[in-house]
Amino acid sequence: MQTRVFIVHMYPSLGTRLFTKAKEIGMMSEGYVWIMTDGLSVDFLSSPNHSVTDTIQGVLALALAVEKAGTTNSGFQMANVSSNSSTDLATLGIFLNGPNILQALSNASFKGLTGDYLFVDGQLQSPAFQIVNVNGNGGRGIGFWTPTERLVKTLNPRINKPPKGWEIPTNEKKLKIGVPVKHGFSEFVAVTKDPGSNTTTFTGFCIDVFDAVVKALPYALPYEYIPFAKPDGEPAGTYNDLAYQVYLKNYDAVVGDITIAYNRSLYIDYTLPFTESGVSMIVPIADNNSKNAWVFMKPLTWDLWVTSFLFFVFIGFVVWVLEHRINEDFRGSVADQAGTSFWFSFSTMVFVQRERVVSNLSRAVIIIWCFVVLILTQSYTASLTSLLTVEQLQPTVTDVRVLIKKGEYVGYQKGSFVLGLLLDLGFDKSKLMVYSSPEECHHLFSKGSGNGGIAAAFDELAYIKLILSRYCSKYTMIDPKFKTGGLGFVFPKGSPLVPDISRAILNVTEGDEMKQIEGAWFGEKSTCPEAGSSISSNSLSLKSFWGLFLIAGLAALLALIIFIVSFVYRERNVLRSSDSTASIWSRIEIFFRIFIQRDSTSSNFRQSDPNDRNSISLPTVRAPSPSAYSVDTEYPANLSSASYDSSPNRKVPQEVVIDKC
Repeated sequence: MQTRVFIVHMYPSLGTRLFTKAKEIGMMSEGYVWIMTDGLSVDFLSSPNHSVTDTIQGVLALALAVEKAGTTNSGFQMANVSSNSSTDLATLGIFLNGPNILQALSNASFKGLTGDYLFVDGQLQSPAFQIVNVNGNGGRGIGFWTPTERLVKTLNPRINKPPKGWEIPTNEKKLKIGVPVKHGFSEFVAVTKDPGSNTTTFTGFCIDVFDAVVKALPYALPYEYIPFAKPDGEPAGTYNDLAYQVYLKNYDAVVGDITIAYNRSLYIDYTLPFTESGVSMIVPIADNNSKNAWVFMKPLTWDLWVTSFLFFVFIGFVVWVLEHRINEDFRGSVADQAGTSFWFSFSTMVFVQRERVVSNLSRAVIIIWCFVVLILTQSYTASLTSLLTVEQLQPTVTDVRVLIKKGEYVGYQKGSFVLGLLLDLGFDKSKLMVYSSPEECHHLFSKGSGNGGIAAAFDELAYIKLILSRYCSKYTMIDPKFKTGGLGFVFPKGSPLVPDISRAILNVTEGDEMKQIEGAWFGEKSTCPEAGSSISSNSLSLKSFWGLFLIAGLAALLALIIFIVSFVYRERNVLRSSDSTASIWSRIEIFFRIFIQRDSTSSNFRQSDPNDRNSISLPTVRAPSPSAYSVDTEYPANLSSASYDSSPNRKVPQEVVIDKC
């Protein structure tokens, strides 16, 4: 059966009319082949009108074949038809280049969105087709067709995988991957050229990670590294310039220590990061303990010193209130009583107090207070010993604002985006210095700010960890951290490789292979302190002891309240005197005078030992008597009597002791 082939290239409106008429007269059936150009096919296939799409069933899209066949001999041979023909289609000419186009269609092979297009004996070869029954505006999946199994209901993923949506380059076309050329931090990426063999070697942490990621892909991905360098071997530009080469299609990707940044993401795509993200500050550490004359003050913070002093005074006052009426050790002049009270309280620090307490309330207060003092003294001793014997390394600066305020010089890595970050923070550009390697950074630190060096450096965490791995005893990392994207690989905008590479990065970073790569280039973790760990003071603060002070304070207050309530109850007659002319202030004065006098009637009353150097000898009168009794004549029986002399110049009463023979 002879097959008639028609090639159509016209405006869409005219094409619609053409195919409508062709269908009406039966020229869209078997024996007729219609080929139309790409522009016309796009307009037809995108048309929402079902009557239009129904008229072009079986039509081929033509573009690549015409290009291969060429435009020579593109004329038409007009057919001899009678003038009374029933249709204008009979008057159409025969394309002279038709055989060449038919041959070009049969030999066409190209890479499309769903894989390789290849015709064998006029049949399109494909690893798998999904068969869909078009019904109205939708479709229903019927099954799959494969060259090996033909028509199957389900596709076996182990044998035939569905098209990935993008064909990976073959060995004939490798990915051209740009690699940055730099003179420092070669642990991340290094490009070495051998003049003898004229070969270039690419090494580094980033190179090993990319190699491992490609191996983790479920398909082969051929690639080759190309250095981004001038003919003399020097860098051909900045990292921004290198990323822009992908946009210009000079490279298919970029592998190296490329930071994921927003401004670059506008024209290229990044994979997921394969390093920890963030920018932080590194500063020198030094022994802040100068071992001066005031080093003994450093074990305790100022709030703990003040609180301890106030509690010593408070406990001394409470003991005096509880003891001064019944214990001669706490009597005497005002100065003597104050001195004795404070001496007794402060002497508890070394437990050398000589005065004895006779009140049970005082004993309870002192027992609890001595426990508090014991813990304080032991903690102070341990902290002071640490300060004097152990080197206390502290950062020289902890606040970015201090660096800006003082106009200190700071450093950043050459070619890094950190420069823009520092300028945004408010640093003067004249105060910024560049380093290209850990050795240069250390050299700048050794000079010091103002002497051609720096006081701090800002860099990404990956580089800071490398610096600290070499100089961990000299520098430390200080928060805060400025959020960044980390290091990632660069691909063209919309590249289908990005999700596959990103998934492979997760596969590698979550496994042991990443640890092995890090150990190979950065070394195993040493005994140095963890980078970024907070460095705190060894001084003891109040928050560590407030519970002890709370217990001691409550015990002292409770004892004081019990004593005052008991005393007021005993001397209640003074406040409610029968003398109606006495003012309330005079009664309170009498009450206070009673409070400061000794109470020899108390069962706990204790005189000082006569052998004590601070003892007070009281005059006594002795007479032969078979028995002895004491009469206290210090206070009259009726304290509210008007004859009671409450003046300060009254004579001190004597205790008369009569011994029976």
